[in-house]
Amino acid sequence: MSKASEYPMNVAIRIADGDNVATAIADIVPGQPLFADEEVRAAAAVPRGHKIALAPIARGAPVIKYGFPIGHATTDIAPGEHVHSHNLATALGNTDEYHYATPPVRAVPAAAAPGFWGYVRADGRVGTRNEIWVLPTVGCVGNLAARVARIAGERHAGRVDGVHAFKHPFGCSQLGDDLGHTRALLAALAQHPNAGGVLIVGLGCESNQLGALIDLIPVDRRGHIRTLSAQAVEDDEAACLTLVDELVASCGGLARTDVPLSQLVLGVKCGGSDGLSGLTANPLVGRMADAVAAAGGKVVLTEIPEIFGAEQILMDRAVSRAVFDDAVTLVDDFKQYFIRHGEPVSENPSPGNIAGGITTLEEKSLGAVQKGGQVPLVDVRRYAGEARLPGLTLLEAPGNDAVSSTALTAAGATIILFTTGRGTPLGFPAPTLKIASNSDLAARKAGWIDFDAGTVLEAGFDSAADALLGLIAATASGAATRAEKNEERDIAIWKSGVTL
Repeated sequence: MSKASEYPMNVAIRIADGDNVATAIADIVPGQPLFADEEVRAAAAVPRGHKIALAPIARGAPVIKYGFPIGHATTDIAPGEHVHSHNLATALGNTDEYHYATPPVRAVPAAAAPGFWGYVRADGRVGTRNEIWVLPTVGCVGNLAARVARIAGERHAGRVDGVHAFKHPFGCSQLGDDLGHTRALLAALAQHPNAGGVLIVGLGCESNQLGALIDLIPVDRRGHIRTLSAQAVEDDEAACLTLVDELVASCGGLARTDVPLSQLVLGVKCGGSDGLSGLTANPLVGRMADAVAAAGGKVVLTEIPEIFGAEQILMDRAVSRAVFDDAVTLVDDFKQYFIRHGEPVSENPSPGNIAGGITTLEEKSLGAVQKGGQVPLVDVRRYAGEARLPGLTLLEAPGNDAVSSTALTAAGATIILFTTGRGTPLGFPAPTLKIASNSDLAARKAGWIDFDAGTVLEAGFDSAADALLGLIAATASGAATRAEKNEERDIAIWKSGVTL
């Protein structure tokens, strides 16, 4: 693939040698040459992040980007023409066939691997924060949890890294797998290594009973957890605060320890992508995934609907036939989830993605999977499952930013890298670094964005990769993210079934 740094005077980039479109890295006016050699000139205005034809593309012929088809032309397209939703359509169907091949020996690129200062837990896992989390079993006690967290946070300021409540509207009037998702997600969050203490607050009469939730947590991981049923005590707020006091007494003041990068669990996510996301931010995050995996750490990739059209690339990296089969089953199951609800699997990109230059789901997915770098696929986990093995884990969750980022946290991610071309203020339980695909966004929304990946268009990837790896190590060691500074800390649970 061509690197942005090879074209310092160009206004567009051809990513792979076989591509018949390029991506504009600046707004292009009619008649403007795309490259320094003036081989192709724009026939129309093309916004930054959008595609422009490099060769004639006949109606019905594939449009190639990243070296792969991203759909087919719906009309004849001449060189220099703007390529977007007016002349390009998805070629995805509701089903596909996947092919297993013995995986090649893949050497994950070696990289400098700074360690970080983390909190070593009794079971050997390492947290990047030492916080108290208050988890309501049901929406009815969400405000109680928030009130307790606010009071306790002020009371214990400086003794722990924070006291946070994670409200949600679920836990009652749910049935079957839907209730199971809520219960499993909360049980997974309660075991997170960033939580030195956890208070689970129930109401008492809800479907999501405390006992059934606790049963999902291994006995050896319950020592830092307290529970309370609000209907069973006279003064629920006071009782909750007493339990939080106990938790702080047991974990407050815990010192950070110097640990290697192998102890990091890295979640990777994109949201509000634009046409530059697959050229700058996502491949840069892929380098971070490579670095963490090379050190022996874990990387978690999710957003299953946003790998449709690029899933074979991930499946080709499966370390065994069993992992490949699990990946196929997960993808097929998610497609059936769409079909059961009468939706085509290609019902994506979002309006913001389209405005930013992404036309089809294939294009979005080929850019999105780059966040996994070249890391071998070692495991496939269902929703609320925990990443277990060093390497890349594919996790079941939808593309929704809040739902998928919460699922990454529940899987054990202790840092999340969140790439974006449009920007979002959202934050999640695990420290979340927002990485802008373009420098304009990084400048306009400096209060949201932690890192400007747009710099790779001029300086290349190497310096940006070194800087981002340093920021990850600093964040894992306690430096606050923009979202943390803005008190943006929320969860969202996957609602996939019937509500009574």
